[in-house]
Amino acid sequence: MGISYLQAIVTGLIQGITELFPVSSLGHAVLVPAWIGGSWSRFTTDPNSPYLTITIALHLASALALLLVFRNRWIDLASAGFNSLRRRPSIESTVFWRIVIATLPVATLGFIFEKSLRELFSKPFASACFLTINGGLLIVAEKRSRSSRETESIMSENQHIAERVSIGGAIGIGFAQSFALFAGVSRFGISMSAGLLRGLKHSTASDFAFLLALPVILGASIAKLPDLFLAQNSHMAGPILAGSFVSFLATYASITFLVRWFKTRTLYPFAMYCFAIGVISIIRFA
Repeated sequence: MGISYLQAIVTGLIQGITELFPVSSLGHAVLVPAWIGGSWSRFTTDPNSPYLTITIALHLASALALLLVFRNRWIDLASAGFNSLRRRPSIESTVFWRIVIATLPVATLGFIFEKSLRELFSKPFASACFLTINGGLLIVAEKRSRSSRETESIMSENQHIAERVSIGGAIGIGFAQSFALFAGVSRFGISMSAGLLRGLKHSTASDFAFLLALPVILGASIAKLPDLFLAQNSHMAGPILAGSFVSFLATYASITFLVRWFKTRTLYPFAMYCFAIGVISIIRFA
């Protein structure tokens, strides 16, 4: 079973847009083929489907786009983090080690449970249910957010993260990210929601969620990267490259859009989208 250029490009576009929008890329990866039907529906039902291999490449492309956008930030944070092993800790080093701490729970749980959870819940009806739940989580986070507008205006992103996200808070956010193992729950959405509940302003919560996304997406892609180079996948090299290129561009564009969006706006529109698509899909696949 293979994949056409059109299918790879459309899949790359969906992946690039939804990976960092708080609407669950994995949920869309399950629901979109099911809605289209025909040969598309086999991507998630045929045991010989190349879909997983394709998504590895697309996620790697998204990770590279994320790294490109935040490259200077990562250089500063990583340098400060490793220098803090020999010198006095700084605000930047605190943020770096909070990211490391928050990555450990989701990396551990993902390694242990990812395969079984995806096989169990990567059905259209289950994904529709979790997408609806995702919308509810976003609304709850918005309603319970207690960030201070006065504090927001005078603190930098790094200062706000260092002050509001403790070691315990970072661990909690890391476990919250693990819910994205359920197809339909957005990793970015739940990370940002957890940040809001810790008292971060919207722009800082989204900034922290972007930083948290890179190690998880990049690590998961690299762990499965050898599958791309298996002999049985060589005939898909062209479509995979095309889809990856589209995924890279779409991810870059979506990050640029979201950075501006969360400077002044909220998660509510994304929550409404998740509710609408989730409920319609529940009716369709029940």
